[in-house]
Amino acid sequence: MDKLYIETSIVSYATAWPSRDITIAGLQQQARDWWANERHAFELVASQLTLDEAGDGDPAAAADRLELLDGLPLVEINEDVRSLAGRLIEAHTMPSKAEADAVHVAAAALGGVQYLLTLNCRHIANAHELPRIYEILAGEGFGQLLICTPTEFFGTRNDDEESDP
Repeated sequence: MDKLYIETSIVSYATAWPSRDITIAGLQQQARDWWANERHAFELVASQLTLDEAGDGDPAAAADRLELLDGLPLVEINEDVRSLAGRLIEAHTMPSKAEADAVHVAAAALGGVQYLLTLNCRHIANAHELPRIYEILAGEGFGQLLICTPTEFFGTRNDDEESDP
């Protein structure tokens, strides 16, 4: 079973009160649909950073976020993770204010995870920067990580349907 790192935006959108903003409502639905339909196909992991971020803010909302994360194994955040995150920042793949986002990517990579699931398309799943992020990770020996959003999992699985000719 593939390992999948849950980044904080997933639980934030999945547990948030429904938004009247159509864009945000769409992201909320993506997170909820993925959690309901796809999570069982993966070995989910998080990090202490995910827990810390999920625990911030309104206590009731934080409790809802932390409930989704309850019992997930945690990948370690150590000096190697912080060093790799620093290299991602130094390479300008993310701004320095997004250090926590770089730590998520580094923690997933060093944690031997195949997928990092996020709805943070500004700093993590940014199509303009992903090629450079992947280049840096591959250069460090962590080419196995795929950063993706929930919608990339929707559709048929190869083993569930006949493959296209």
